[in-house]
Amino acid sequence: MQITSGMVKELREKTGAGLMDCKAALTASGGDMEAAIDHLRKKGLAAAAKKSSRIASEGVVCAHVEGNSGALVEVNCETDFVARTDDFVALAKEVAALVNAKAPRDVDEALTLPAGGGSLGEKLVATVAKIGEKISLRRFARLETPAGTPGMVVPYIHAGGKIGVLVAVSGADRSNAAVAALAKDLAMQVAAANPSYVGRNDVPAPVIEREKTIYREQAKASGKPDKILDKIADGKLEKYFGDFCLVEQTFIKDPDRKVSQLLADAGKAAGAPIAVCAFARFQVGEGMEKRSDDLAAEVAKQLGQG
Repeated sequence: MQITSGMVKELREKTGAGLMDCKAALTASGGDMEAAIDHLRKKGLAAAAKKSSRIASEGVVCAHVEGNSGALVEVNCETDFVARTDDFVALAKEVAALVNAKAPRDVDEALTLPAGGGSLGEKLVATVAKIGEKISLRRFARLETPAGTPGMVVPYIHAGGKIGVLVAVSGADRSNAAVAALAKDLAMQVAAANPSYVGRNDVPAPVIEREKTIYREQAKASGKPDKILDKIADGKLEKYFGDFCLVEQTFIKDPDRKVSQLLADAGKAAGAPIAVCAFARFQVGEGMEKRSDDLAAEVAKQLGQG
């Protein structure tokens, strides 16, 4: 029996499966629509398990903030095409809301949370079967301001979800428009400048010692006398703090001021100290292997032409 594009379209609308999967299912079932649906349902979960070895380095970062807490999640897929679909973004937003509400300890626990009649993990598996790509919750961060004190968690999503940031600020809540605007600016600062720590006191001692050792060796190799090596190392360490500590960075909107100065000025205006409690920054796929082929190549492979 000839498999028409209309039959493929009908099966796709009924199941949400990929076009090539629909065509293959209809071919295998001799054009029987119900048998093709059964074929896809059986193959869907099997395909979902098989796809676990494939690279999912595209995706989106989403945030959900409610009350004095917020969650940032990275949900991955295999292609940017899927990452930009409304269904995928809606799924990521749902995950962020769930993580913020339930505060799981880690990804494994998050996957056991109830979602849509089953667990979140089961929902992701079902979505894999539907769209034909591996989908995974890679990581999340959940920030919360100290209980009983004014504070806020502010999100910032950049480049359509390719970079996401949460910043937790204490000393004022969202009713203070000036501090809320500053918190938003700080989230943008984190997105652009990518600091590693809030302040110098958050830098681990082994990191500081390693940096100082490197600076001393560099100075010694350049011919500087031993008696000034520590002084040179201390000077370079100050630059390190200015590069990697948020509150010591130069403010991206005003290069003549540091973030610490902005916080101090905001505190004076608010009548209470304003401080950054914590921040989180995710960039989609950072540290992951990227796919070397594109969507056209993937389709060609499925058709047996690649």
